[in-house]
Amino acid sequence: MDQNELDCFLVLAEELHFGRTAGRLRLSRARVSQLVQRLERRVGAPLFTRTSRQVALTSLGSRLRDDLEPHRRGIENALARAVASARALDGVLHVGFSTPLAGELVMKVTERLRAGRPGLTVEVCEVPWTDPYGMLRAGDFDVQLTDFPAPDAPAREDDVVHGPTLLTEGRVLAVATGHPLAGRDAMTPEDLAGVVLLTVEGDLPEHWRRYRVPARTPGGTPIPHGQAVTNLQEALTLVAGGRGAMLVAAHIARYHGRPGVSYVPVEEDRPLRYGVVRRSGAAQPAVRLFETLAREVAREAARDLAPAPPEGRRSGGPAAR
Repeated sequence: MDQNELDCFLVLAEELHFGRTAGRLRLSRARVSQLVQRLERRVGAPLFTRTSRQVALTSLGSRLRDDLEPHRRGIENALARAVASARALDGVLHVGFSTPLAGELVMKVTERLRAGRPGLTVEVCEVPWTDPYGMLRAGDFDVQLTDFPAPDAPAREDDVVHGPTLLTEGRVLAVATGHPLAGRDAMTPEDLAGVVLLTVEGDLPEHWRRYRVPARTPGGTPIPHGQAVTNLQEALTLVAGGRGAMLVAAHIARYHGRPGVSYVPVEEDRPLRYGVVRRSGAAQPAVRLFETLAREVAREAARDLAPAPPEGRRSGGPAAR
C-alpha cells in the first residue's frame, strides 16, 4: 500500500476540494487526482463522486475514511510521543558517584551519552560521605551510581529507588603500616575486635553506619570506635598517623596507595555492591537511558576496571553481576 495514496485520500476526504488538498500536500492538482485514482483502482470501486462544483465521499469512501482515521491518529500520537521523549533527552543530567570506581563507571557512561545524545549535558559530582542520599533527595542529583551498603538497603529508603546490583567487590582494612595486622595477607571480620575504627560523621542511615563502622564483630565482640571523619583523605591521614583504621572498598588500595597506609583484604565479609539510585517516582528518559548504559558498562568493568592486587595480595576487586 502506497502511503502517499492514503495521505492524499484522507486529506481529500477532509477538504472535499482538490485545490485545497493540493495546497496542503504541496502537490499539483493533477498529482492529487492521480493518487486518488490509483487508490480507487486498488480498492476496485469509486471513493469519491466528482462534479464541476463539488466533491463528495461515496458510502465506501466514508467507511474507508472511518476505518483509516484512528490509525492515522495513532501514528501521529506515537510520533509525537517519540519527539517528546527525544527532546526530554536534551538538557542537563546531574549524576553523583560515591567512590573512585563508581566515578570510573559514571565517566564511561558519560562518554557513551555524549556520543549517542549530543544534546544532553552530563554534570558529574561526588556524593558526600556524610550524607549519601541528601543531594539526591534535594534534587541536586538526578541519579547516582553508588555502593549499596547492605543487602536490605533498598527496603530501608522509602523515597529512594535502588536498581539491581551491577557490580560487587570485596573490602579491605586500611591500617597504619606499623599496625599488627599490616603484615597479614588477609583477615576476617572477627579480627576487627582488636582494631579502633574511625567513625563517619554526618547524616548516615543506620544500616550505612553499621556496615561502614560496625559496632560488633559477627561473633558479637565489641569493636572500639575512634575519631569521626568526613571524607576519605581525612580518614587516610589519620590512619597513617596511627589514630585508627577504616574499612574501605578494595579498589581504594589502588587509587589511594600512600606512605604509612597498608591495606589488608577482609575475607568472609559481605561484598560491597554497586548500582544506580534515583528518587522514587517515574524516572525521566535521561535517567532510564543512564541506567541502561550503566548496565552495559558494568558488564565490562571486571575486565577493564579490576584493580591490581596491592603488593601481590588478593584484591577482592570488582566483579560484574
